[in-house]
Amino acid sequence: MNFGVIVAAGKSERMGEGIDKAFLNLGAKPVLAWSLLAFERCPDIEGVILVVRKDRLEAARGLVRIFGCTKVRDIVAGGAARQDSVMAGLAELPENASLVAVHDGARPCVTPELISETLKSAKRYGSGVAAIKVTDTLKEISRGMVVARTVDRSRLWAVQTPQSFQTRLLRAAYERVCEQKATVTDEASAVELLGKPVHLVSSAPSNLKITTTDDLVVAEALLKS
Repeated sequence: MNFGVIVAAGKSERMGEGIDKAFLNLGAKPVLAWSLLAFERCPDIEGVILVVRKDRLEAARGLVRIFGCTKVRDIVAGGAARQDSVMAGLAELPENASLVAVHDGARPCVTPELISETLKSAKRYGSGVAAIKVTDTLKEISRGMVVARTVDRSRLWAVQTPQSFQTRLLRAAYERVCEQKATVTDEASAVELLGKPVHLVSSAPSNLKITTTDDLVVAEALLKS
């Protein structure tokens, strides 16, 4: 079975105090609903574990019910850091979940097709991480706003989610994270700690992450197009 773990337990600090971006309106639906519905429509996903803030458990249950997200098998509380929330989601996966696609609930423009492509890569290679090639010229600074050097962008990619893996591989990776008391910001970084290769899947800039109110405006325009 292929499962999704949708993580929406962050503090949304850049949105302002007390705001949970996952439940902000984006067009006719909350931000989180768009991701849930993309996983709902993906033919390669058989179940979803949703991870939210502890104080949003009841709101999440209502959202799932209202939008008919029948693939959601469980809704659990996340932890203080993203890796804690991902591990909370992994802990709820059934034993027969062979592949898992971890996705940020704050990326509402994800498509069922992209989810499937990452799962296809994970089935073949063990991993499939959505990413886009860096096209901007990058500068490294030394002090203040003084440029130290220009970074070679030819081999640089910016990773997104979904990030799909063979479940046993991702569980082993997070066991290593715990053993080393490491801090990782995504699943690929956890797998890298094991010394295992991480395969990228070409995505698009439209699969943006909502971090500020300006991103809501852009995402709404993209979802209407």
